[in-house]
This record gives sequence, structure tokens and C-alpha cells, in this order.
Amino acid sequence: MNLRSIGLAQQLLAAAQAICGVLGGRSLSDTLERTPADLRPAAQALSFHAMRQLGFAQAAQATLVPRRPANRLTEAMLLLGLCLLEARLREDEGQSQAPGTPLYAEHTLVNQLVQAAAADRHTRPAKNMINAVLRRYGRERNTLLAQIQSQGSARWNHPDWWIQAMQQAWPEHWQAILQSGECPPPMTLRVNTRQISRTDFLARLTQAEIATHPVGTSGVQLAQPRPVREIPGFTEGWWSVQDISAQQAGELLPLQDGMRVLDACAAPGGKTAHLLERARLELTALDSDATRLARVNENLQRLQLLDNAVSLQCADAADPAAWWDGQPYDVILADVPCTASGVVRRHPDIRWLRRATDLKQTAALQARIIDTLWPLLKPGGHLLYATCSVFPQEGEQQIQAFMTRHPEALRLPAPGHMLPGLADTGDGFFYALIRKPA
Repeated sequence: MNLRSIGLAQQLLAAAQAICGVLGGRSLSDTLERTPADLRPAAQALSFHAMRQLGFAQAAQATLVPRRPANRLTEAMLLLGLCLLEARLREDEGQSQAPGTPLYAEHTLVNQLVQAAAADRHTRPAKNMINAVLRRYGRERNTLLAQIQSQGSARWNHPDWWIQAMQQAWPEHWQAILQSGECPPPMTLRVNTRQISRTDFLARLTQAEIATHPVGTSGVQLAQPRPVREIPGFTEGWWSVQDISAQQAGELLPLQDGMRVLDACAAPGGKTAHLLERARLELTALDSDATRLARVNENLQRLQLLDNAVSLQCADAADPAAWWDGQPYDVILADVPCTASGVVRRHPDIRWLRRATDLKQTAALQARIIDTLWPLLKPGGHLLYATCSVFPQEGEQQIQAFMTRHPEALRLPAPGHMLPGLADTGDGFFYALIRKPA
């Protein structure tokens, strides 16, 4: 990706401000929403790259700067500079880079970062230090690399606790799982077959000279990502953006017209829409966040799936007394809250925001939700448990514990853990399909 050199200092400053938010515990999505619209695409590209290389940059900074910078924005700017400088130097050595890696000439990058530092009162006093550190790294990189890469977090660009968890859980695949987080994912669409067949949609894409290939049952993967408004049929509701792993949820459940269905943790609505595309259902979509539930409403409207049989409710799935009408469900989709450890290539800040203690907390919440939902399922009905996680505590271990608590439950064939980085896989997910005896 070659962002225009005009205004590069402003782009770098905006990206550093987004990174600063992550260092303070906020998500990139949250910080980028506050970025001016004209700077947001560049800030996102730059900050996403920095998140994918943050472990390396933090180790390099600790090696070059004995004392941590006085404020987070200075630290963020220095980390961004080291990430981008290392990418340039690797490119010069002929090393292959991930698609979309921002690349700038070394002198241009350093000069523009100094200008960016001078433009903000928090970083202005540190502009000479930023200049000196980056120029020193450019000169001494070859002698510093061994020391930097001796640290696991620098080698794998994940926190140490995360690396250890992957080594323990997936001894044969942990390296591929971690490496997958350094590359942006492909753009995958799910065709809304209520509006258009996949065959016809592929023909429209061919007419628009957009290279694609079919994946899964109703998926289409683009050769190159592009803005949604440039793809035919967005306004008409022909398709949604959804990873191929996430598309499994809508395919696994045995749906028939007229079924009473609960989507217990619905936002942002991709799986909700997929269920409604497959059958005409009496569906209730829950989410505890009103803002996120509004996105579900917007998505269903665009896809022309809202009708009188669809109910959106802002409520806690674990508190059915506040929303349940007492009538059991034929099908329940429990896409429960989790660490989102399976989607780090899509949200590269997640790995730096999570803590090892989060696993215990999310696992306890998941158990409470599915134990609460189980009595709401009709005899003979199906519950699909789903998480976008690669941690067994949120997947296989969770379901094994559920089956112990509910020995009457019948576990049916489902993918189980889907790991990123392996052949023909999408995001990391876990699926378990459970039937209540008739």
C-alpha cells in the first residue's frame, strides 16, 4: 500500500493517536472512530500494520531507549516509526511482506515522523529523540536484530502468555496460528440467496471486472479487498461481508420455515441475517448493547430481511426473565462473548488488549449463558454453541463441561475448533451442535 506522501505527517500522527488508545486499553475501532474521516483510511492502514508488528517494535524500543517515553503518544509514535522502518529495511533486503504493508523511503519516513511529532504539544519535546532513535536503528539494525528477536513476543508478535497458551493447546499448529495474525485476511462475502443466486452474483462481479472465486456453500472470496460501495449489489442487499468460518453457523443448524429461533448474542447481525436468508423464521435477536443492536437492524433492513416475525430486543441473554415470553425455541444460536482470539488477523489489536485472566472470566460467562438457554430449548430442538476463539477453554473444554452438567444432551457432528493459518481456513472459530432429546 502506498499512501500519498502529501499529508504523510498528518497520517502518521493520526495513526499514532490510534495506537496510543490501544496502549491505554481502548480498541482500535473505538479510537479510529474519533479520527477525522479524511484521515481514517490511512490511520487504519498504518495502525493495523503497527499492531501486527507491535511485539517486535516494543522489543526494539526497549533495546534502544533505556527509559520508557514520558507519555503514551510519544511511545506510540516511536513504535509506529520502528514498525514502518523495519518493513522498509526488510523490503530492501528482498524479504516478502504481507499484502498491504505500508512502505516509505527511510529518509522520508524519519523526516515525516519528526514533522508529526512537532505538530503535537505532547510529542514536540521528544522530536529530536524520535529522530535519533530511528536513525540509530537504521544504522545498527543488523547488530541489534539478534538481541531483539531473542524475545518470544518480538519473534511472534503476540504477548508471552498468549504464545505459551497456543504452544500448550496446539503443539503441532501454534506457529501457523501465530503467524496468521501477521497478515490481513481476504475479503469474503456471503451471498443473500433471497435476493440473488451465487451464480448470478458471480456473473455480475465478472462484468464489473472484479476477480473472485466461490467458497463454501454461499460464499465468494475477492482476489483483492475493496470498498463495499464499489462492489455491485451492496445497496440492493445482495451480499454481506462475512468470513468463511463465520458462515458455518448458518449452515450447521437444521432450519425449516416457521421455526421459532433465538439468536442469543446477535450483534452485529451477520449470523442473524444468514439464518433468515435460509428460512422464513419467527426469530428473536438479542444483544445487551443498544448501539450494536442498531447495527443488526440496519443490516437486516439493507438485506430486506426485516418483517413482523423478526424481533430485536436489547437484553441480557443470561437473564431470560427480562425478555422471554415463556414459549420454547426450536433452535438457539449461542454465539457467546469470548476473547475473540480467533480473529486477530482481522482485529490485530485484540492480542494486546487481552490478559490471561480474561480467559477465566469469559469462560465463566459462557457457561452461565448456555446453562441459562438450555431450558428454553424445545425437546428435540438444537442449540449451536459458537465462539470466535482458538482457546480450548472457550471451546472444547467448555462444551465437555456442559455435557457433564447436562448428561441428557446429545452432541451432533460439527467442526469443533477451526484454526487460522491452516490450509483453506478462515478465522479461528469453534462450533458445537447439541440436541435436546425429544
